[in-house]
Amino acid sequence: MAGDTKRFFEPSASFYRSVRSESTRIAEPLSPEDQVVQAALFASPVSWHLGHTTWFFEQFLLKDRKDYQAFNASWDRLFNSYYESLGERVSRDRRGLQTRPGAKRILAYRDSVDDALARLLDRGELSEQKIGLLELGLNHEQQHQELMWYDLKYLLGSQVLEEAYSDDCSTDRFEAGTQGDWLAVSEGVFEVGFQGEGFCYDNELPRHRRFVEGGYLRKKLIINSEYLQFIESGGYSNPLLWHSEGWAWKVFAEVKHPLYWRAEPDGNWSEYTLSGRKPLKLDAPLSGISWFEAAAFCRWADWHLPEEAQWESAARNSSNEIDAGQLWEFTSSAYTPYPGYSARKDAAGEYNGKFMVNQMVLRGSSRATPRGHGRPSYRNFFSPDMRWMFAGIRPYRYPTTA
Repeated sequence: MAGDTKRFFEPSASFYRSVRSESTRIAEPLSPEDQVVQAALFASPVSWHLGHTTWFFEQFLLKDRKDYQAFNASWDRLFNSYYESLGERVSRDRRGLQTRPGAKRILAYRDSVDDALARLLDRGELSEQKIGLLELGLNHEQQHQELMWYDLKYLLGSQVLEEAYSDDCSTDRFEAGTQGDWLAVSEGVFEVGFQGEGFCYDNELPRHRRFVEGGYLRKKLIINSEYLQFIESGGYSNPLLWHSEGWAWKVFAEVKHPLYWRAEPDGNWSEYTLSGRKPLKLDAPLSGISWFEAAAFCRWADWHLPEEAQWESAARNSSNEIDAGQLWEFTSSAYTPYPGYSARKDAAGEYNGKFMVNQMVLRGSSRATPRGHGRPSYRNFFSPDMRWMFAGIRPYRYPTTA
């Protein structure tokens, strides 16, 4: 989290409630049935997100107070995600089997915890250490708000009716793109990691030096028409383009095109969006792919995925020349700790460090990313087979392949 940076977070009940209310706003159009279904093992029900984010505040900020009575202590193992040091938990693959507590009771849980925490904020009774946990909790809630969009799209897009979340969903509004120019990235030693004031996650620290191999980062994301060329050229049937693990995943899962795409009888393609199924926009940025697919496409095109240091160098020195903020962008970097990284020694230390294996780093932000999370040093991460998150491709090329 904030580490050795200066704190300028001003805790207040109104700000706390404004962040929390966004989660319930996302869930509001959904039926109770929508909220309890887990569409895949990697996803979570909306009701679980609402309960888990509330559990986080109760667990880390309220439970140790003598004047606080737990809303329902038996719910701890329902809404604990992966904090092994905090006791038993329901395994992720069983979250969608829990039909109780229902949506109304979870909202009552949220209201109860919010009221208790707001009283502490109004009275100024949080210690500096608790204020740090509050800041972490609010950023954690915002992360789950973005995950809710991923899970909602996967849930509704997996159903027979493929109904829309709304008629005009902001997460589906993308700027039209072209193949575009390339931004020069200078060779040299570059400082990587968070700097300045405000919040950051501990995985963005410590700031350190990396050698950056010079090249060119494309100013525009890969668009659907370009990926169609990869498909039509036999990209999904050419093992020379794929990592061994990626090829095995593709064969086992019978993957032949991006998630949410469908070949229609008339020969055209369509795509499920949160506004319903629509004709595929050929000039929209490509999404719904895994790291395996992104790497195969880049090999086909004789390009590369950028290293995260190359991406960060370009982002800090681009003067807004790249079309940022539309989709998370894959990198070729494994998610590992920075040199000198040290996780917290309490339960909150399980937040990031335990996942620094078998994951790949994504940089940037997406249309669903809350404000403030798209900073140049932010390190998102997913396993290479995941493709339900809002992620795309910004390729990198070296001078020898120009």
